[in-house]
Amino acid sequence: MSYKAEFQYSMDDPEGFWKDKANALSWYKFPENILSQDEQGIYHWFEDGEMNTAYMALDYHVEQGRGDQTALIYDSPVTESKKQLTYLELRDEVAKTAGMLKALGVEKGDRVIIYMPMILESVIAMLAVARLGAIHSVVFGGFAPPELAIRIDDAQPKVIMSASCGIEVSKIIEYKPLLDKAIELASHKPESLIMLQRPQARASLIEGRDYDWHILMAKVQPADCVPVKGSDPLYILYTSGTTGKPKGVVRENGGHAVAMNYSMQAIYDIDVGDVFWAASDIGWVVGHSYIVYAPLLRGCTSVIFEGKPIMTPNAGAFWRVCADYQVKTLFTAPTAFRAIKKEDPDGDLFKKYDLSKLSTIFSAGERLDPPTQEWLMEKSGKPVIDHWWQTETGWGITANLRGIESMPIKLGSSTVPSPGFNVQILNDSSEQLEANQQGYIMIKQPLPPSCLTSIWGDADKFTETYLSTFPGYYASGDGGYIDEEGYVFVMGRIDDVINIAGHRLSTGEMEEVIGGHHSVAECAVFARNDDLKGQIPMGLVVLKAGEDIHNDTLNSELVQLIRNTIGPIACYKETHIIQRLPKTRSGKILRKTLRQMVNGEEYIVPSTIDDPVIMDEIEDVLKSAKVINL
Repeated sequence: MSYKAEFQYSMDDPEGFWKDKANALSWYKFPENILSQDEQGIYHWFEDGEMNTAYMALDYHVEQGRGDQTALIYDSPVTESKKQLTYLELRDEVAKTAGMLKALGVEKGDRVIIYMPMILESVIAMLAVARLGAIHSVVFGGFAPPELAIRIDDAQPKVIMSASCGIEVSKIIEYKPLLDKAIELASHKPESLIMLQRPQARASLIEGRDYDWHILMAKVQPADCVPVKGSDPLYILYTSGTTGKPKGVVRENGGHAVAMNYSMQAIYDIDVGDVFWAASDIGWVVGHSYIVYAPLLRGCTSVIFEGKPIMTPNAGAFWRVCADYQVKTLFTAPTAFRAIKKEDPDGDLFKKYDLSKLSTIFSAGERLDPPTQEWLMEKSGKPVIDHWWQTETGWGITANLRGIESMPIKLGSSTVPSPGFNVQILNDSSEQLEANQQGYIMIKQPLPPSCLTSIWGDADKFTETYLSTFPGYYASGDGGYIDEEGYVFVMGRIDDVINIAGHRLSTGEMEEVIGGHHSVAECAVFARNDDLKGQIPMGLVVLKAGEDIHNDTLNSELVQLIRNTIGPIACYKETHIIQRLPKTRSGKILRKTLRQMVNGEEYIVPSTIDDPVIMDEIEDVLKSAKVINL
């Protein structure tokens, strides 16, 4: 079936379309209500189906005779260790870990917080919680105690599962002191804490509350899968950068499993036995969807990498892993590729590895700027696909669906809407805009399976945040346009649009131009207040390794580039070279925080920032340049 026919089927008969896709999974009781609405008007998929996600992802494959196939590959350059688990071994470990949780009183519907690094046991913990019909909430290992405490109070877990430490390149981060402080700060106190002791740092345990993972595991009985309804929650995932009461995105079992399995085939062209690597962290939605659930539901092999794109040991780390395990598809954030490009601008490290099995490279998390996309395609010789999605959706809103019909790549575009996503561009009056006109990117309801159905404990916040902008539509929070061929161009968050003397210009367009300069590795453009024009753009730039250019020279060249490409209307005239850009651990650049800093507004550095020291360094640069007051 062509993409056009597949997409049209999903628009004309969404219930029939998704019923077909649901038939690819093994249900205990196949759903009769494919799509339903509750009393608040919220849509739910496969509400009355009976299932268990862990069963679909593990037991089913063992029953089909694939028990000896590799399910997980663990590769840890930071500990110099590697390990693999077959589907049978993983199923048995998950069943025992579920038995451990069951012995501590965890039942269907209970919450379990998982606060762990990128190790096999983290994935096992997630699947064990799902096996019991409980609800996991994974919090990025090393998260600050106050933010962790907020999540403890919001999710109210019966049990917390953790490890004694994480490893950031060569730095050991002990988790137990952070956990103890978070529990002290939280009003809700978990009944139990299970601690996996790692050899790099051992944690002290509090008698009566804390338990040693391995000691418990030695004396438990495996637990069976607990049936749940399709509309029962699988997990809560808190969106990054939240302050105050966090937004806990709720993912339902049924729609999630169907969309994950479908997306592996439709978007990534991955089938049983293929090796798929999402180079992310389980603390983020990419890790949930494409390290853990989607690959295992599809019956393929997933890679868990405890390392970085650079420094473990160098900018060839990703290509080494792809070559070692014959990865078919690699998926990671643009920030990883920009880091690799900065350290290895000539692509010399590509040549060291046999990448013949690698067919496609995917990117998401932030807009993949065309200069980085071009560089990566040139150096790797592979198609590089940008696709756009959110924590809230759990999978690609727009994509180049390689498993249905490979479409031409357009630089700067995340290609076309995935089946089920009715993407429209609206103006302030909720009118649909013509091709190539920029506006709000909205998705007409009903959203397809796997999209959020609520904010944990706050249904009103869900409606207010996502469904109230224009009735009948989900607000993505992003702006952009659709061209005459139906390709979607996501130009950035609506907050990142600059209003220059009444003209609305996207920071994404300017970053695209700046990123094309031969000296620039990556950049961020944001609005600086201006008495005359309201706002004018300002750029922060990180240079490629080995580049030596004076700030004034670079600024003059970039001003001319922007004038030639976008026009004088952009009013671009200010650039500052910095060592690093401030980002969340998932790779998103903190443009809003930068904008607040240069405009003298109060700002809070999000707890999700990868390195808080960066903000101090940038502040020093901007003070020296007299951008902000001394």
